[in-house]
Amino acid sequence: MFRKFLFFTTLLILSNTLFGQKLTLSGYVKDSSSGETINNAVISVKNSKTSAVTNSFGFFSLTITPGNWNLQVSATGFNQFEYPLSLKKDEQIIFALLPEAESFKEINIRAKRNDNVKKIDISTQSISGKTIKKIPAFLGEADVIKSIQLLPGVTTVGEGASGFNVRGGAIDQNLVLMDDAPVFNSAHLFGFFSIFNPDAVKDVQLIKGGIPANYGGRLSSVLDVITRDGNKKVYQASGGVGTIFSRGTFEGPIVKNKASFLVSARRSYIDLLAKPFLPANLSGSQFYFYDFTAKVNYSHKRNSFFISSYIGDDAFSAANAFGVKWGNTVVTARWNHVFNKKLFSNFTYYYSRYRYNLEFNANDDASFNWNSYIVNNTVKSDFKYYLSPKVELGTGVQSTYYTFIPGNAVSVNQGKTFNFSLPNKYGMENAAYVTGDINSNGLFSLRAGLRASQFMYLGKGTVFVYRDPFMIGQRRALDQSKTYEAGNNEVIKNYFNLEPRLGFKLSVDKTTSVKGGYNRMVQNLHLISNTAASVPFDVWTPSTNNIKPEIADQYTIGYFKNLGKDQEYETSIETYYKDMQNQVDYIDGAQLLLNRLLEGELLSGIGRAYGLELYIKKNAGDLTGWISYTLSKSERKVEGINDGNWYANRFDRLHNLYIVAQYKLNSKWDLAANFVFSTGTPTTFYTGQYTVQGYTVPDAGNNARNNVRNPNYHRLDLSATYTVSKKKNWESSWVFSIYNAYNRRNPFSIYFDTDYGNLGQNKAIQFSVIGSIVPAIAYNFKWN
Repeated sequence: MFRKFLFFTTLLILSNTLFGQKLTLSGYVKDSSSGETINNAVISVKNSKTSAVTNSFGFFSLTITPGNWNLQVSATGFNQFEYPLSLKKDEQIIFALLPEAESFKEINIRAKRNDNVKKIDISTQSISGKTIKKIPAFLGEADVIKSIQLLPGVTTVGEGASGFNVRGGAIDQNLVLMDDAPVFNSAHLFGFFSIFNPDAVKDVQLIKGGIPANYGGRLSSVLDVITRDGNKKVYQASGGVGTIFSRGTFEGPIVKNKASFLVSARRSYIDLLAKPFLPANLSGSQFYFYDFTAKVNYSHKRNSFFISSYIGDDAFSAANAFGVKWGNTVVTARWNHVFNKKLFSNFTYYYSRYRYNLEFNANDDASFNWNSYIVNNTVKSDFKYYLSPKVELGTGVQSTYYTFIPGNAVSVNQGKTFNFSLPNKYGMENAAYVTGDINSNGLFSLRAGLRASQFMYLGKGTVFVYRDPFMIGQRRALDQSKTYEAGNNEVIKNYFNLEPRLGFKLSVDKTTSVKGGYNRMVQNLHLISNTAASVPFDVWTPSTNNIKPEIADQYTIGYFKNLGKDQEYETSIETYYKDMQNQVDYIDGAQLLLNRLLEGELLSGIGRAYGLELYIKKNAGDLTGWISYTLSKSERKVEGINDGNWYANRFDRLHNLYIVAQYKLNSKWDLAANFVFSTGTPTTFYTGQYTVQGYTVPDAGNNARNNVRNPNYHRLDLSATYTVSKKKNWESSWVFSIYNAYNRRNPFSIYFDTDYGNLGQNKAIQFSVIGSIVPAIAYNFKWN
């Protein structure tokens, strides 16, 4: 079978390479108003099946026969452009598209092709920036991550929860990228807002299945965020003033049409508003978050250079009492070089750091300070070769060095200093990949790829070895006879994995296709947390001699159909199954923070997730929006937990229904609403109790885990946007929103409290993060 497949693939490549004279048209697609490149733009030859799609830097290469052709160039948010071409030799060209007439040009979250049926990619959805802006949001602020949480297969454990869950995966199993650099905590204000400033974002791609081979390092999904380059033609400013924070962006040319810059910033002002009302002893308190995004770029002939950076922090502290601070720092430098009409390259270096700090100050003689970091430095190169109209090849290599600082912790009490710090950990991850798209525009299309990954757990440090526990599920004791000291950069443990990727598309007709995909993903970084949702001081740790890499195999198949006279209805049915190995869990009562012997309290097991996703979206008309429904299950099986039986993951939700609607009332008013219904998340309750000397004591009985569910979650949000009359260089709008319109008190968790003053009676307490209607107003503007 493999020989037949290899023979067919080789024959197809040779037939497109050796027969017939071919010429190459290559170049870039750009925004005519700003000069920024447009990724995922489609260049198609009219009355032909030949087409090309721009990459993430706006570059394309199209191979066709000599002659007179009519080209169509299109992209989401831009007017379609037709260009007559008389091709007699290889040519390079720049297409400039005119933006559609909208009051704001916002983020585009979209699939890698603009057509739901024709693209080979599976398990991706598209949301235009116009739609994101109109989705009712918490406190009226548009948010990328809150928007993708309304897509099929994407969930969250509730309000105030950082991150998101995709197809039964944990939040750390999502690869979140900002200009190629990973972000380890994508949330501000404990999950109410994301770190991505919408004014600075150019494009976002969410990939849930059939993940291409150029991505790796996480099990469940990829959220790839690309920041804007800045206007290369004119200076302009934009921003907004909201209920809780304000934002501003300034951009413009450094060298017209060649170089530009962008700076964008946000800051909340809860602390500034509250300061006049605080007592004197709390006057120095801080309750705010901020972020700053900047980018410069320069293009000359076949070379383009980009430097981008992000700095963001959250700070919550009460003067002379406690303080919590966390944030991300990201710096990326990239160089694009076009070697020739068919070969495009991108070379990248990035630095990414996540850190947090926790401190308590009872008085001058009693204090505690704890900080933690994860730092990585990466170099990578990617190449794309446009072999023929039907064959595109890609390859690349990547190397990352990690430094893990799990805890520098020092306390002071009555003049004495106590050091609880943990030793640093180090690791190096290397990867190489090759991928190819064959016959992308044909009846049957194929994408095949292979990624090879290596992870080395490195010294310097103490290498702990543990004995098997006396009983399964108990804490493992340290084996002192096998524990040793490793030297600088000594390889303590070396893991190597092959990650095959495969996808296909079968076109049934012009409006129908069947697509499928398989991918194996490997993850060598693990988030150590036993809370319902991520908190800033969760700990990241590498694969070690005691923690194996997590592995997932996902199988996906789907049916895609466009309906309506103008194909304005986009529908899909997808089903998936995911097997997971080496899933990290914990013994009952595990001590996860500042524990030198943490790995002795971890357990390893298997996981599985499977589901069905239904999706229908209306793309045109005064009324637009979508309905999505997901039926899914996410479970684990770990020896020592739940008597070795399968149990639901903490983020498992059986039913998820999302309804999103936008209605254009007239040229001034836009109305929007979204409704969310989800099955309650699992939690663990005591299974019994007993009485000692008249006091009631709860009893967990067996080692059950997640044996009951919280009540169902449902919520309605409403918004109205009023567009002020446009002036020559000024645009503005007002956004009025109501979050949780019918005042639902959705439970985030239910816990038990023991009343020792009443013979230890236990009572259940429901905790809701949002327990009331939340109205908001925001003002947005743009000047150029």
